[in-house]
Amino acid sequence: MDSFNDVFEEVLKYCFRLTGSDVNPSERISESGYRMWIMPLKPYKFENNTAYLLAKNEFLKTTALNTFGKTLTKAFEEVMGFPVTVEIMISGEDENEEKASTFTEQPADFSEDAKDSYTFENFVKGSSNDLAYAFCKAVAEKYDKDKHSAEDIDPNKIFNPLIIYGDSGLGKTHLMMAIKHEVSKKHPDMRIIYTTGESFINELVRALEFKETVDFHEKYRNADLLLVDDIQIIAGKERMQDEFFHTFNDLYNSHKQIVLTSDVLPSNITKLQERIATRLSLGVQADVQPPDFETRMAIINRKAELLGLKLSDNVVRLIAEKLKTNIRQLEGTVKKIKALTVYTNESPSVSMAQRVIKEVIISNQPSEITVDRIIAEVANAFDVTPEDIKSNHRHSNISLARKITIYVLKEVKGMTYTQIGDALNKNHSTMTIHHRDVSNMLKNNKEMKETVDDIIKNLKDK
Repeated sequence: MDSFNDVFEEVLKYCFRLTGSDVNPSERISESGYRMWIMPLKPYKFENNTAYLLAKNEFLKTTALNTFGKTLTKAFEEVMGFPVTVEIMISGEDENEEKASTFTEQPADFSEDAKDSYTFENFVKGSSNDLAYAFCKAVAEKYDKDKHSAEDIDPNKIFNPLIIYGDSGLGKTHLMMAIKHEVSKKHPDMRIIYTTGESFINELVRALEFKETVDFHEKYRNADLLLVDDIQIIAGKERMQDEFFHTFNDLYNSHKQIVLTSDVLPSNITKLQERIATRLSLGVQADVQPPDFETRMAIINRKAELLGLKLSDNVVRLIAEKLKTNIRQLEGTVKKIKALTVYTNESPSVSMAQRVIKEVIISNQPSEITVDRIIAEVANAFDVTPEDIKSNHRHSNISLARKITIYVLKEVKGMTYTQIGDALNKNHSTMTIHHRDVSNMLKNNKEMKETVDDIIKNLKDK
């Protein structure tokens, strides 16, 4: 990436994802901890494989390092693809700090991962993404046409909003950033905002906390082009959905372009307000699918070319055969091979590729669905604690969470009622009754069924 600011933005995204309920408990961090100790840090510079961050005081520096040092280190290494050391300085310690905001020269050039490389030219087209590519290209190019000749592709009639959906790692963000790159290059005066669903939520929380909602509205509701990645994350968050609804309305009614991505078909996003779902259906939607073998090979070759890496056909074929569903994994594998060639002086080989592929596959294996994970997932969904679920408290919300836990333990783990009773410190004779009660409830309560389905999906996705 060209700018250390860009790198740190990706690091923040990685850290925020660790606050989610679907994260392995051993890696999860609290959202309050993220906001208090990670968000206030500022990117400073990157030198000699060390990421330097700035803290406003010694207390922030010490707490961030002691509590989140390992998290930050792993985040930088995931984003950059090679070992990184993290150091935090106090603002003002270095008289040249204002000058440092970009990478210094490194032996290995990883700058192709910058947002500016997310262009249409660098996007590898195939049958799995050609429609999404065409729609995104049309939206970007419509700004180059005069008002009258562009009537046939008026985004407020056809392409507004434009929604690209599909599983993670299939190029949705690349296409969205390509629109931003193309439009900003030719029209630098346009107010273009790219954000993620996570960042939108964080900004709103901060605006509410510091009574800066006017500034928040001014920023988002006066954009000429708004691009929001992973919009599905606002589902179930009523205050966030209210804010997005009004932002969407203001922009749409002002004939401003809106581009969104989602990991599922918008109509399948659970806990999404009906009024938002209706508005998302006003424009066009296009999906991206896992790339076929030929497209995967083209992606690998393109990534290697951008890195200045020469891969044999055998290595390219091996990677394409082993990694079939995620473009991010393909690119990450090539990037790690590049890092190995730099830091070990080895030439890229089939054996090297096999080692890297094995690491990629293992790191992406779902975590084991343990009893504790299930209890924690249910507790998070119902705003109680795991201890509450195991306790004898009879509060309605705790009692419901306990019954849902029994149901999920039976359905997902296949545990016997005796095993479930032992896990929850309860009499196993009542487990059958509670499981039956939940089964009947889910047949008649659509909202509760969606909640339980989300819990199970989160458990299986990680």
